[in-house]
Amino acid sequence: MTNPEIHGTVPFDLDGDLAALRGDCARMAPHWAAPTKVITAPVSPSLIHGVRVPVTSARLVDAMPVYGD
Repeated sequence: MTNPEIHGTVPFDLDGDLAALRGDCARMAPHWAAPTKVITAPVSPSLIHGVRVPVTSARLVDAMPVYGD
């Protein structure tokens, strides 16, 4: 991927970048122990506010054909 501050866009190769991300996650998985069971209660939409997405993350998602324009 390119640096968005330098190039202004974030090209995203769905096959290559996703495969690399999955590989990174697979290598890191043994380093974390997962809890046996996590129970979460639903959150009311009225309590969800103030979510901020960094510009670089928004550009990355926008560049994905699945989520972008």
